Amino acid sequence: MKEDNILKGIAAAPGITIAKAYLYTKQTEVISSAEVENTEEAVELLNEALSQSRKELQKVFSLAVDKLGVKRAAIFEAQIMILDDPVLIDTIIKRIQKEKKTPEYIVDDEISKYQKLMEASDEAYMKERSHDIEDIKNRIIKSIKKKKWKSRITEDVIVVSPYLTPADTILFSRINIRGFITDFGGLTSHTAIVARSLHIPAVVGVHDATSRIKDGDHLIVDGYHGTAILNPTEKQLEYYRNKIEQIKLYDEELAQLKELPAETLDGKKIHLSANLDLNEEIGFVIQNGAEGIGLVRTEQILQEFEAFPDEETQYKIYSDLAEKLYPKVITIRALDLGGDKVLPFDVKEPNPFLGWRGIRFLLDNRELFKTQTNAILRSGRHKNVKYMIPMVSSVKEIRQFMQLIEECKEELDNRGIEYDKNMKIGIMVEVPSAAVMAELFAREVDFFSIGTNDLIQYLLAVDRGNEIVSDQYQEFHPAVIRTLAYIVRAGKISDDFEISICGEMAADPVAVPLLIGLGLDSISASASVIPTIKKIIRSMNYSEVKEIAEECLHYTTENEINEKMMSFYKEKLSPEIFDDLIGNYPQE
Repeated sequence: MKEDNILKGIAAAPGITIAKAYLYTKQTEVISSAEVENTEEAVELLNEALSQSRKELQKVFSLAVDKLGVKRAAIFEAQIMILDDPVLIDTIIKRIQKEKKTPEYIVDDEISKYQKLMEASDEAYMKERSHDIEDIKNRIIKSIKKKKWKSRITEDVIVVSPYLTPADTILFSRINIRGFITDFGGLTSHTAIVARSLHIPAVVGVHDATSRIKDGDHLIVDGYHGTAILNPTEKQLEYYRNKIEQIKLYDEELAQLKELPAETLDGKKIHLSANLDLNEEIGFVIQNGAEGIGLVRTEQILQEFEAFPDEETQYKIYSDLAEKLYPKVITIRALDLGGDKVLPFDVKEPNPFLGWRGIRFLLDNRELFKTQTNAILRSGRHKNVKYMIPMVSSVKEIRQFMQLIEECKEELDNRGIEYDKNMKIGIMVEVPSAAVMAELFAREVDFFSIGTNDLIQYLLAVDRGNEIVSDQYQEFHPAVIRTLAYIVRAGKISDDFEISICGEMAADPVAVPLLIGLGLDSISASASVIPTIKKIIRSMNYSEVKEIAEECLHYTTENEINEKMMSFYKEKLSPEIFDDLIGNYPQE
């Protein structure tokens, strides 16, 4: 096996591609610290450069809106805002006037201060944003020196670079770039975000990519497993070409399932919905054959606004979604803030995951909560909207929420505004107390949605964002499986009570047969995995997975459960496709 030509990094955007390398390095400008005689001319030169940089970024922003949608294009709006920052610009101008140095020197020195602060941060997200700041700095300096970047890049290449700015990635998308490989960056880098949005395979954080890869080298990028293969052997090329063909055929097969129900071979019907983070994803949800939206993450959708939007703005957002999906049902979750989601106030908590989040935050901010509730009630005038609240831990919280809904209904009645008087109300089951009290909670609401991400985290006392203990975050831990079984059994107090599941576990094709075997008949997952999940459901018998689930409830380790489900899953797909989706196939 030829191991020395395999470069390992982070799988940033899925897909496999084979092409030649294009080594992309930006020319570093020489910064002169010479004194200037005429500071007025220097300031004028700075203002012209700022204006030129603003025009360039505005063009990139327009292209990004077309390619990515408004939400993700906001990356470039943020950069434009830096160019318009009066404090920064005023500081640079005053320094030019006082120090009588060239504008490019002052720009470099002043903006580099912000860069260094970000680079020194312990947060990976902040470190990666430092590249955005550098992009703005270099753009201004180039404009001051009246230079323009000219690309010699041709189509059908894999771009290899130390790092790529958001603007780089978007501009490359205008020509047929086949893939990206970078030395630096992580899953939250803009290279990764943009590459996923554009469906361009990418591997980031390779570290030695630019030192090992030369212009024109033959490359394979495996965005499923975070691997790049340099000058592959014939055996490796044959293997990956075969993989590309298999995945293409598999995708074509999945596309044919769009109009077919998610139903097992022995007739068990599963309701398969999609999670929604962005308005722009609605087309993808419909395209992939989802039977509705099982989770609208409103905190993500409303993030694009500088201030919390008023009732009319929110009403338009939610009603547009409901109308586009009608008659399919959408489930809207109230703002889920706190924990790993930023609060709209400057609040420092020693342990935010056990602090002011979810329903706790909402009940302490009643006007904000009522504004959203009014908008959601109004959006349900076609009777296809459900409403649920996050992070519930007590009956008291449910009853306080129900009281707030009654207040909102009375207010809407007084205003003479139409709304859904019988909207179904549910809760997220994602903390252990809610799981233990499932039977009592079910008497208070119309439906449950099990949030596996937080439920596993709290149940196993494992911070899912902590790399030190990440291996202990186990979705197949016996305690997790038994808790899920208990919630399903305790919650089904009547035939019409609905129990769904969302979170990463619901999007795991290996876990889906077990979830269905435990009695869940409604699943909500990322729109991208819905065709695969539907394929799995249509390839199995409910009677069989029910027996498997019962067997798993008697296992004592996660390894036993994992081996059982992996073995079952592999039987339902061809071995080749199974290896691609799960990520265990060899590199030679």
